[in-house]
Amino acid sequence: MMSQQVVTIVGGTGFVGRYVVKRLAAAGYTIRVISRHPDAALHLKTAGSVGQIVLEGGDLANPDSLIGKLDYSYAVINLAGILFESGRQRFDRLHAHGTEKLAQMAKAAGAERFVHVSALGVDQAAGSHYARSKMLGEKAVLAAFPEASILRPSVIFGPEDQFFNQFAAMACLAPALPLIGGGHTKFQPVYVGDVAKAVAACLMRPETQGQIYELGGPHIYSFHEILEYILRTIGRKRVLLPIPFPLAMFKAFFLELMPRPLLTRDQVKLLKHDNVVSPDALTFADLGIAPTAVEIVVPEYLARFSKKAAA
Repeated sequence: MMSQQVVTIVGGTGFVGRYVVKRLAAAGYTIRVISRHPDAALHLKTAGSVGQIVLEGGDLANPDSLIGKLDYSYAVINLAGILFESGRQRFDRLHAHGTEKLAQMAKAAGAERFVHVSALGVDQAAGSHYARSKMLGEKAVLAAFPEASILRPSVIFGPEDQFFNQFAAMACLAPALPLIGGGHTKFQPVYVGDVAKAVAACLMRPETQGQIYELGGPHIYSFHEILEYILRTIGRKRVLLPIPFPLAMFKAFFLELMPRPLLTRDQVKLLKHDNVVSPDALTFADLGIAPTAVEIVVPEYLARFSKKAAA
């Protein structure tokens, strides 16, 4: 049976969004998904019963487009975010200004819950425009909506991810894979389904209000170890080529000329800092969630990149 509680999700059509929509639909919430391209998200309706999931147009980079669209919301969830800037989609406009306006509008609309999905390490990655905008967004959310729950996931993996899939695809074409900064940066990859569980937990557990949770998987890997794992999984041998940070910055300058750059200078700055959960942080354990290991999920969706699949 559908709940009378309406959950409004901004950015619900992206990678994480589709899993959050499915999880909340199964929990019985009535869901309003706000997206820049609602017509391209009709597939989300199949995650729920007839009338349970409604799609509306709106753009967080233009907060005025959201006026009136948060009404009657029990909760508002912000999943909107970009990894590189393009056109009107700028870090400050989306992650900072747009997020601030969304939190203010949610509070004014009478929402009882606000869940903001940020990113792990944004409080430490000095010099990164992305990290700075994310940090400003977090502060703005807590100022406007002190009861908000903030989730900071590490790099997220899943069948549609742009991390494991991207490097596996590169391994099919290139003779070498880049070890930026020598490949020493550490990551704690987190499964997208677990992030969706965390979002749902923030709606259902009162103690999550006003808290920040750092979300990482059960294991920590260096960038070098991740690339080695990908190559083993798809059965391919490639040279792992160390690239010093200054050279990576130089190459990223030209890659930024691409419509969807493989690497940006801002991302190189992020790679100078480990992306792992802090020792004293609230984590999945505090949400009653046991995180899923990379080895359980990744081999299944990387199988299409294997030599056997290409034969």
